[in-house]
Amino acid sequence: MQFYSYNKCGTCRKAKQFLDDHKVPYQEIDITENPPPKAILKRALKERGLGKLFNTSGVQYKELNIKDKLKTMTEDEALDLLASNGRLVKRPVAVDKSGLTVGFDPGEYETVWGRGKSSGR
Repeated sequence: MQFYSYNKCGTCRKAKQFLDDHKVPYQEIDITENPPPKAILKRALKERGLGKLFNTSGVQYKELNIKDKLKTMTEDEALDLLASNGRLVKRPVAVDKSGLTVGFDPGEYETVWGRGKSSGR
């Protein structure tokens, strides 16, 4: 599993703790230095919708006035923007061949990552 997170993010730390507690193996990637590639974001878009991919509480989201720009942006332009700036992506993003989560919801993590995953790291 690839786990895109930011070490100063409390939500990311909670998600990481869940994965550690459930012995789910993952490769941690700093989302601010290496945002998820467009292919992963496109998959997330299909499963979640565009509005769920942006970190709407982030400073850059507000500074760049993304809320208003999204109204005229194509999906492709939005995905390019997210893939180029990890601070705009809602975090953490956890993904493997069979599962994908954006953000951290304990119930969703239990469903997607807590059962049937191989143990050990």
